[in-house]
Amino acid sequence: MVNRRRFIAGSLLACSGLHAAQAQSVPNSAGTEAPRLKAPALACDSHHHIYDARFPVSPHWRGGRPDGATVADYRLLMAKLGIARHVVVQPSTYGSDNRCLLDALAQFGQQARGIVVIDDDVDLAQLQEMDRLGVRGVRVNFLSPQSWGVTTVDRLRRTAERIAPLGWHVQVLMSGAQIAQHEAVLAALPTPVVIDHLGRIPQPDGLDHPGARAILRLLEKGHVWIKLSEPYADTLRGAPDYPDTSLLARAYLQAAPQRTLWGSDWPHPTEKIKPDDAVLFDLLADWAPDPALREQVLVSNPAALFGFR
Repeated sequence: MVNRRRFIAGSLLACSGLHAAQAQSVPNSAGTEAPRLKAPALACDSHHHIYDARFPVSPHWRGGRPDGATVADYRLLMAKLGIARHVVVQPSTYGSDNRCLLDALAQFGQQARGIVVIDDDVDLAQLQEMDRLGVRGVRVNFLSPQSWGVTTVDRLRRTAERIAPLGWHVQVLMSGAQIAQHEAVLAALPTPVVIDHLGRIPQPDGLDHPGARAILRLLEKGHVWIKLSEPYADTLRGAPDYPDTSLLARAYLQAAPQRTLWGSDWPHPTEKIKPDDAVLFDLLADWAPDPALREQVLVSNPAALFGFR
């Protein structure tokens, strides 16, 4: 009888989208304790990657492929954080070969969405099949090596024009300096624009950097979103509070609370020493003390952008 009750309770939790966080050892994540912050029902991790040895690394890539970052491994992180929804982002490791990501979406089902990388010669039928599997955007990366070589703003424009009829968005990974340089281009794109990783603003400049000021102006435009992810990438003051990059997160939340997203960036491919994802999740309690704002960032904002139902 007790086991039956537990089964029923677990089924109700799954159907409701409420996932209770639990202490859990997760590959590529330090620590085992669950976060102190309780995730709301249907909370979404809007940025993570999947790597699987069944799929070959792109010939252009020289950085290898992390182990312990499969679908099964990520499910452990979902359990640790209490996450119900999530967005798989194509890493540069696989170039424009999206087979690993699409396979992951098929395994995860309706509570997952994907962001792919595409070549110019991808046809409409391929894009429509990706859309059916849950893809909702294309990543355009200006920082990491790409299979086509150097990424240009012309490529960004072509990509945005190509995917606009599908209702997708472009997700841009740029340095703060590049965002400042290409502010007018980003403002004029025909799709929603999502800026990765707090805009990669260098410290100690922070909010005084031209890139940060450009992002705040872009957030006023109404079609630009930003991911509150990778606070460790540019910090000079470090964990656990990341007080310098946290200033950026708070400023973006104040400027556009309806277009901010939270992402883990698991398995943290840029980091040799892996952060504790529970600590990263708990930062939201400091960035957004109001529970209603956290619910917006974790539930309603990703539902609107990625089309969760």
